[in-house]
Formats: sequence, C-alpha cells, structure tokens
Amino acid sequence: MRVVVIGSTGQLGTDLMKVLGSDHEVIGLTHGDIEVTDYNSCLALKKYSPDVVINTAAFHKTDLCEDEPLKTFSVNALGAKNVALISKEIGATCVFISTDYVFDGSKNEPYTEDDVPNPINTYGISKLAGELYTRWNPKHYIVRVASLFGVAGASGKGGNFVETMIKKAKNGEVIRVVDDMWMSPTYTRDAAAAIKKILELGLPFGVYHVTNRGFCTWFQFAKEIFNQLGLNPVLEPIKTEELKMRAKRPRFSALKSIKLSKYGIDMRDWKEALHEYLVEKGHIRKE
Repeated sequence: MRVVVIGSTGQLGTDLMKVLGSDHEVIGLTHGDIEVTDYNSCLALKKYSPDVVINTAAFHKTDLCEDEPLKTFSVNALGAKNVALISKEIGATCVFISTDYVFDGSKNEPYTEDDVPNPINTYGISKLAGELYTRWNPKHYIVRVASLFGVAGASGKGGNFVETMIKKAKNGEVIRVVDDMWMSPTYTRDAAAAIKKILELGLPFGVYHVTNRGFCTWFQFAKEIFNQLGLNPVLEPIKTEELKMRAKRPRFSALKSIKLSKYGIDMRDWKEALHEYLVEKGHIRKE
C-alpha cells in the first residue's frame, strides 16, 4: 500500500509515518511540499499515485480561529475539499482527520459515530465542513480524534498538554487547570496504529472515532500525569469561565467508538497510553 501523509511532521503525522512505514510505502508531505488551500498545489498528489491520502493538515488554534475564520475555513474546509477531489480523481482512498469539537458537549456522555454533530465554535464548524467535503470522495474515512499528545508535539501549539504540565511543575509554578471540561486524552501512537488497522482491514468507509478508552477532565489528566511521574506540584482546579477564552468549548466532548470493537480494534485506556508516552519521552525509566 502506498500512502501519502499530508502534515507528516505534525504530532499525529509523525506517528503515522512511523507506524505505517514499518509495513507500507509512506510518502510524507509537509506544508512546504503542499498547500492544501491551493487546488493547483494539491495536484502534486497525482505524481505519487497513492492508494491512500491521509490529510492531517489543520488550523487548530481554537481561539485564533474565532479571529481568523477565513484562514480557518481555507485550511480545514477548502483544504479538505481539494484533497478529497484530487484523491477521488486518482482513485485513492481519502482519510480526513477530524475532531471531537464537531459536537456541542450537551450529551454529557461519550459521543459515538452515530451522534449528530453540532459544533459551537469556528474551529468545529470548519472541521465539520471538512468532513462533508471529504464525503465527495466515496472512498473516505473520517477519523475523529481528541486531545492528542505525542512525542513530536503539536505544530503551532508548542508541545502538548503533558509537556506543558511537566514544565510548569519543574519550574515550581502554581498550576491551575479546568475541572469542568471532559475529554478523551489520546496518544498519537495509538491513534496511528488504529488508522493503520482500519486501512489494512479495509473497513467500511465512513466515520470512526479513534481515541483512547475512557475520559477525564483536564484537571484529572494533569493529576494523573503528576501521579505517574511522582511529582507533587501545587495543582488547583478552576472553572472554564476563569480562563476567559474567546471560543466556546464543548463541556463534554469525550468520544467512544461503537464500530472499532466490531472489527477487533481495541483502544487501550488513556492512563496506560499516558504511561507508555512518558516512557517513550524518557520521563519514566523503562521497566
């Protein structure tokens, strides 16, 4: 299988390159190689004759998306449209990486693939538009991920939540984290492995939720990070309102899959995944 990964140096893209590269021919494209907002630039996909195109390109600074809706929709919606159209033209399967933010958070229990999206911020709306454009290619997988942490760190965000918490703790800072926003922490290595299995097994086209099992608040996530590392910083729970963020966030955006287990794909618990990440990054000595 020949796979093109757009956004190959990003947090998820890096692990897709590693995981898929062990068994398949993988071509990584960075922002310097392809500009998804430009249809003519996306025509470069044709020269690789891929079987699969995975589009991880995204503008995901949620607050900034409110201020820059044009850029947000150019990357997340128009970019998805361009990739879907060209991949369709060359007969390639299109994989679009979407987000838990396509939901409004009012369900108060994990969202499944059958739930109807209802985004409440510009980022979520743009990603839902990207999902709809991706459907223009009948051979598509829409993979929703959430609250990613990976060894490469998020491009444009300067690392990830885990590294931010560790840095603050080591600096002796008082750490204040929201305890009223629930989500599914997801290790990018696990997400990449699940995407690989979806492709290799040739699962039915459509929407899949790919997150580690279970959910927690950001405060609980921070607490578990410090617990596993044996750190004891001053950690205080706060309410979302105290952060005065420009974009509204869904209060409960945890995801779960009702599809993956049917095909024997099991996502491990997020605490197990966090432990492996901490080992991989060298924060914990390998047992």
